Amino acid sequence: MSDDAAEPLKLVALDADDLAIVSAHLQDAVLKAADIAYLPAEKRFALAVRRFDWEGAVHGKRRRRLSALHFDRVLGVRSARLDKNDAGKVLNLLAITFEQSDEPAGDVTLHFSEGAAIRLSVECVEAQMKDLGPVWEAVATPGHPDA
Repeated sequence: MSDDAAEPLKLVALDADDLAIVSAHLQDAVLKAADIAYLPAEKRFALAVRRFDWEGAVHGKRRRRLSALHFDRVLGVRSARLDKNDAGKVLNLLAITFEQSDEPAGDVTLHFSEGAAIRLSVECVEAQMKDLGPVWEAVATPGHPDA
């Protein structure tokens, strides 16, 4: 790992515990509706995000990285309080959770600020997060005054 930029992350989630780790790394990632794709024929849901590098912040570095997250074995997608027609609106990802229904199936929920959410009905948890490339200086460290 160099001083300029940490090694890119590549994480796989196959259960709720793994997904919690992915969620921690993606807390405060930003994206737009145009960065989201659902491919029902492939049972895949994908998004590109600009994640805040929380590991770097521990060492006094404020930066963001371009990252991709995709879920496989997706049976359906629903959203709430998300205007899909406003492709330019910035969404702030707060957390990703999994609620099991009929093992190993359940719902993965992506929670965004302002109460927006995307719920994926999945056969099982099968996700991958990967840093894609560019790293840049962040303007500020995300904060949560209500926390």
